[in-house]
Amino acid sequence: MEKIKTLADLKRKQEAVKSQVNLRDRASRAENLVQVKVAMATCGIASGAKEVMEYFVEELDKRNIEAVITQTGCMGYCYAEPTVEVKLHDAEPIVFGYVDTKKANEIIERYIKTGELVDGIIPKNYETIN
Repeated sequence: MEKIKTLADLKRKQEAVKSQVNLRDRASRAENLVQVKVAMATCGIASGAKEVMEYFVEELDKRNIEAVITQTGCMGYCYAEPTVEVKLHDAEPIVFGYVDTKKANEIIERYIKTGELVDGIIPKNYETIN
């Protein structure tokens, strides 16, 4: 356990705890929030999924959009990596392929904010398991 020696150390610790509490709070009410799942299997990571996930985490927070961003394993769309599944409240999830930070921005601005469909949707060929 790290020791707190200065006020700056205390503030860093406070921010870390706040972040964890916010994450838990969001997870407990995920069904009412935007849910973003980034495929982080080997093929996704090799195609840039880590950068895409970091972009979603930073930008959704910066734009004050309450969301739960998680990583998931292979979605089966290796040909279209990085892939991202987005589920808006009371809507079916949509999977986007070939997502880079530019496409992620478009998904946030057009689909998440306004519900407008954007290019890059992969047709659904699976059922979500509850």
